[in-house]
Amino acid sequence: MEPRNWPVPVIAGNWKMHKGPEETRAFFEIFCRAHAPRDDRSVWFFPPALSLHAALEATASRPDLRIGVQHIHWEDTGAFTGEISATMAYQAGARLTLVGHSERRQLFGDTDEAVAARTVAALAAGLTPVVCVGETLEQRKGGALEVVLARQLDTVLAALQVGRAETLLLAYEPVWAIGTGVNATPDDAAAAHRFLRTRLRERAGGPAAAAIPILYGGSVKPANAAELLAASDVDGLLVGGASLDPESFARLADTPAP
Repeated sequence: MEPRNWPVPVIAGNWKMHKGPEETRAFFEIFCRAHAPRDDRSVWFFPPALSLHAALEATASRPDLRIGVQHIHWEDTGAFTGEISATMAYQAGARLTLVGHSERRQLFGDTDEAVAARTVAALAAGLTPVVCVGETLEQRKGGALEVVLARQLDTVLAALQVGRAETLLLAYEPVWAIGTGVNATPDDAAAAHRFLRTRLRERAGGPAAAAIPILYGGSVKPANAAELLAASDVDGLLVGGASLDPESFARLADTPAP
């Protein structure tokens, strides 16, 4: 694991299944002109795996921009057609990975245990995992927000060796706010992040709770980025659709932080 040498806030763009290699190169040609390097924040990208090499090449002269993958398998090798291991991702140049994104949980059946196993594999390979947690609309309406977040977080923490928790990030994603245009209010985000911070303190100790950044993800746009970053315990943003336009995302990446 590389030493943590990146400042907060962390502004991360998850491209999901968008942008092949040609589109990736075109994106960064514009983005790198629009967003100058700065040392008061971190800007990360999670392109599709097939566009990883193009993203790394396009940002080779910009060490302030970090590139990761969207998903890894928990095994290092094996008969898992279509999957990539954390070691493969690291060897290909990735230094970050998303783990347990809500779409992986909802559409592809990732369990809490699978998310924990992927987190362990990421750390073992030297990748920084961004572990995603969050509730569905039905769970929120049923008053199960804290139960769901606690279960998801505790399963990951229980799988880690002592002292390893400080090397991950969390991303709170209210599932009902992803790709819907409906975002949680800053108060909603602050309440969920506050609960996660308290849970980290209880389960992993004070140093880990203080060291782990918690990002908010869910219909983040340039128009609401500043108020979300200003919310208590929000250390950054995990951006989906709004990260696909280079000029718009450059503005979002430059959002003033408190």
